[in-house]
Amino acid sequence: MIVNSMAIAILLVSFLVLVALRFPIAYAVALSSILCLLYQGLPLTTVAQQMVKGISSFSLMAVPFFITMGYLMGSGGISEKLIDLANACVGWMRGGMAMVNIVASYFFGGISGSAAADTASLGSIMIPMMADQGYDEDFATAVTIASSCEGLLVPPSHNMVIYATTAGGISIGALFLAGYLPAAILAGTLMIGSYIISVRRKYPKGAKFSFKNLIRQISISFWALAAILIVVVGVVGGIFTATESAAIAVIYSLFVSVFIYRGMKWKDVWKVLNQCVDTLSIVLILIATSSIFGFLLTRLHVPTLAAQAIIGLTDNPILIALMLNLILLVLGMIMDMAPIILIATPILLPIAKAIGIDPVQFGVMMILNCGIGLLTPPVGAVLFIGSAVGKVKIEKVVKATLPFYILMIITLMLVTFIPSISLFLPSLFR
Repeated sequence: MIVNSMAIAILLVSFLVLVALRFPIAYAVALSSILCLLYQGLPLTTVAQQMVKGISSFSLMAVPFFITMGYLMGSGGISEKLIDLANACVGWMRGGMAMVNIVASYFFGGISGSAAADTASLGSIMIPMMADQGYDEDFATAVTIASSCEGLLVPPSHNMVIYATTAGGISIGALFLAGYLPAAILAGTLMIGSYIISVRRKYPKGAKFSFKNLIRQISISFWALAAILIVVVGVVGGIFTATESAAIAVIYSLFVSVFIYRGMKWKDVWKVLNQCVDTLSIVLILIATSSIFGFLLTRLHVPTLAAQAIIGLTDNPILIALMLNLILLVLGMIMDMAPIILIATPILLPIAKAIGIDPVQFGVMMILNCGIGLLTPPVGAVLFIGSAVGKVKIEKVVKATLPFYILMIITLMLVTFIPSISLFLPSLFR
């Protein structure tokens, strides 16, 4: 194996410098790749070839559909229905509105698949509602952003599709199933932490539990939750491919939003589609430019060198697993989620496989790590969205989120060292 150290240095150092200079990630990836190509004397037509190759994937066709489905459902009056359902389930507890926030995020995550959409949509309703009932605004914001990570794990998540495509040969249906239990454990740990804080601060209880009200809210929310069934049952059962199920879910979401819940009119649909195009342009250009970067990483044997370097430090699989998590957490602090998945997967997945971590389990680990990074300064997108929605200074939000960081790290360790948490459902339905 011939190692071109200078080419590797040009690729990685220029990328880090451009990121530090606050270039958009897509430009940083593309420019560093072009510099590396020029140094190696490769034709620049390679750029166009690899960009086209990167987005010419049948599996990736599901990503635009899932994003469109999330926007349609999120703008069609679904949020209020899911909050009412969550309130019927857990609103009776001490700190009931915090519990409602967490459970609603679990439900809504299965529709939007986005932590940012979860925070913006549910936060705009839940944070003022919690403040009116006597909750501290920084606590309400912290609960909102922490629980939004559930939405990244609960299918359908377009980030799981991106990971499956980048990793190669991984079942999207298996990844969808793998996210349910980790998301439920994350929700449970956040609820325990919220309950302890609520007791200490004497936050109010909600109304008494009513089984009749629960049934009524389930019947109202059924149409929203059925979208998840279409995707998950269709993919896992082999009825549809991920792309086909996503396309059907878009049509279904449009019908529910316009004709059943009537949260949207036809003129609103075009506004939503414009928002989808804006988001998709960002996602697809990231995928395209990261394809060049990944091509160069493979050509320069960077994944093999990284694996040898990490395993050279220690052969203890526990320490290596902790190092992988640490790398992903640090990357999450400075980069957005999609580029981390696209760039880090080819490097770190071989190392994870070498110490016996299943690719599906590693996908859950990566997505949860990236989710925690979205809440972490200096580049935590969800942290900034939560601060803006809750109208609370970022410093106060970070301080209020500290207990939830600990709970999320605990969940991450459980997912890392107990494979059955991620693999039980995929193996059960395989």
